[in-house]
Parts: sequence; C-alpha cells; structure tokens
Amino acid sequence: MPQRIPPAAKRAGANASGPPDAHRSPPPAETDPDRLDAWTMRPIGVVRSPWRYVHDAPRQGTAVPADARVRAEIVLRRGMQNALRDLAGFERVWVVFVFSFARGWRQTVVPPRDTAHRGVLATRAPHRPNPIGLTAARIVSVRGRTVVIEEHDLLDGTPVLDLKPYIPAYDAHPAARAGWTADLPASADSDAADHRWR
Repeated sequence: MPQRIPPAAKRAGANASGPPDAHRSPPPAETDPDRLDAWTMRPIGVVRSPWRYVHDAPRQGTAVPADARVRAEIVLRRGMQNALRDLAGFERVWVVFVFSFARGWRQTVVPPRDTAHRGVLATRAPHRPNPIGLTAARIVSVRGRTVVIEEHDLLDGTPVLDLKPYIPAYDAHPAARAGWTADLPASADSDAADHRWR
C-alpha cells in the first residue's frame, strides 16, 4: 500500500513549521531611508462632499453634533464594485486619502487647538511630507461602487487611496496616551480656540 505523503511535504522544500524554504529568503531590503525609491499610487476613488473649503469641514469627523452630520459619497473607479463586497457589514471604515488641497509641508506646525509649535508628525496637520490623511468614517450604505459615509472631515474632490474596515478589537485603544493633546484645556474643544479663523 503506497505511503501517504502529508500535504505540507508535497511542496518542494516545505517543512511542518512554516512556508517553503524558498520563501524564507526574501530579497534584501533597503534600510537607508535616503535611498528608498519613490512610489506612485493611483487613487481608487474620489469623495463627493458638500464641503468645498477647509473652513467648512469639521476639525475631526467625530467632532460634529449628531443633528449636524453631513453625508458624503466615496465613488470608486469603474469596475471596482466587487472590491466593496462585505464592507457593508462593518459600522466604520478607515478612509486613506490625499490632502490634495495642501500646499507644501513644514517640519513644525501650530495645531488648531494649540499655541505651541509641534513636530508635524506629532499632529494631524495636512501639511505633511507625504500628504496622506486617515479618517474613521461611519458607513451609511454600500451600493455598487459607492460608499455613503457620515462623521467624516473630507472635502469635495478628495482622492481616496484605500479603504480598510474598522475593527474595534484591533483599532480601538481608549487607554492609550494622548501626548500633548492631554494637556489642552477643556476650552480648546470649542471652535473659538481654533487660531486659524481669528
């Protein structure tokens, strides 16, 4: 009677503890940040929002009263509707987008609720080395290649690079330290504290 060969052993070079040996030696990675290649990405979709100017949108998507929430649509490129399959089962979605209205970047900025200069990578300012933004929007509906969202801070015409489901078990860390924002006074949450519009 022929001896049965375990499925893992049928793969050339495979062993019981993981992938084939050929997969254990990835090509050498560049570890010098100044020698890394540039990346070019094509947006997967665009935002259709009633907000057209930065002063129209809220500072954060969740910083809006329930009775003042504004909906927006994320419309994907034609032919990408199947990529949205099963997304409707999630309550929220991470929207990875381009700060397409930002002009240039600077290493330090004064955040809207603060008076001190902070390192831009310690803030959510749009003027970044790579103008990439992230917001956790609430999903209202998914139909065809369109995702309707609310509790967002996205301007009309914002290019969308990616969508990822928000998973509370992995994405929520309510006990995490909040850095310099923890020292802001309670009054900093009001619109009057935003120095940009004074």
